[in-house]
Amino acid sequence: MDDEDSFKIACPEEAENRISNKALTVWKISGLISCSITWIISIAVLVLTIIFDWTYWVFGALIIISIIQSYLAIFLIPSVKWKRWRYEVRNTEIDIQSGIFVIKRTLIPMIRVQHVETKQGPLLRKYDLASVEISTAATLHVIPALDLAEADELRHYISRMASVEEEDV
Repeated sequence: MDDEDSFKIACPEEAENRISNKALTVWKISGLISCSITWIISIAVLVLTIIFDWTYWVFGALIIISIIQSYLAIFLIPSVKWKRWRYEVRNTEIDIQSGIFVIKRTLIPMIRVQHVETKQGPLLRKYDLASVEISTAATLHVIPALDLAEADELRHYISRMASVEEEDV
């Protein structure tokens, strides 16, 4: 057996599970909310430009920035983010893949899991979604926007597997 074969055996396959399609809607609404702040500031600058007779290029530049930000936050980033998000829960580890431009892949050994919880904000609750938060001694890992039933099932499964791993030690 050469080095390439041993690497292929040791390196697990990529995570295959996707988060819910409804995550796109939630992320687009979040982007819309954040963009509305920029648009309110743009309108305020327009009013101040008219009142104080400022040059209009400042308002024009702000409008261009607002349009670009709106496109990125509402359309582009949510769809790319959804396409990149993957997770896989195995008997001995949790594999999380995320990122927009830089893809980050995290392997969490089950033996390191301290506790698991589900979390819902107002938008996630409206769409029957929940995020699964996995706590280790080092940090908190999140699998966002899963269907509520899937999130609960995943929380119980990870909790059960983590306690089995601790008993084996």
